[in-house]
Amino acid sequence: MDVKIEAGWKAHLKTEFEKEYFSQLISFVKEEYNTQRIYPPGKLIFNAFDECPFDQLKVVILGQDPYHGPGQAHGLCFSVNDGIPFPPSLRNIFKELKEDVGKEIPKSGNLTDWAQQGVLLLNATLTVRAHQAGSHQKKGWEEFTDAAIQTASDQKEHLVFLLWGNYAISKRRLIDENKHLVLTSVHPSPLSASRGFFGNKHFSKTNDFLQQNGLQPIRW
Repeated sequence: MDVKIEAGWKAHLKTEFEKEYFSQLISFVKEEYNTQRIYPPGKLIFNAFDECPFDQLKVVILGQDPYHGPGQAHGLCFSVNDGIPFPPSLRNIFKELKEDVGKEIPKSGNLTDWAQQGVLLLNATLTVRAHQAGSHQKKGWEEFTDAAIQTASDQKEHLVFLLWGNYAISKRRLIDENKHLVLTSVHPSPLSASRGFFGNKHFSKTNDFLQQNGLQPIRW
């Protein structure tokens, strides 16, 4: 199957594209786009990979589902398009970022600049029906994104994985912690942020690790 995705990722994930589950997944997704309102726009399904080429990968941040409101999702976890109000979790991410590294809260919640510096902003599920959280879970996306995480762990060195919340932490089993730094905390959601997301200093810890291994830090 010819999947339109960044060339480096395409080369490393090519065996996934030939598997039966992926064929069934794509058939399901195409039917959903034809009959339902689905986010993100079809051309942005693999945006996390396209904006963060495999060869430039430094950091992985894991989310669960795309935003399911109008105009929000554009293929990067936690990120929203320019001009869209910050969802609560993203607002808390920016609060922690300000406390940790002193960066003022930006006007836009678009995190494309992070992606282009080597931050893979990966949702476990890459599509969702409008206003129906979790509607495309357990259709095959998780198998594909697990393979992407495992491939990154196997093929790269000195990555930082930021796992926020129990769902993201469950992916820890896919990561070789002898080669990579794994940082975990509760989710930045307002329901949990005050119980350990605030004060986790993951942004400065990420840059410290990258610099210790001769890599450019992220300009958060």
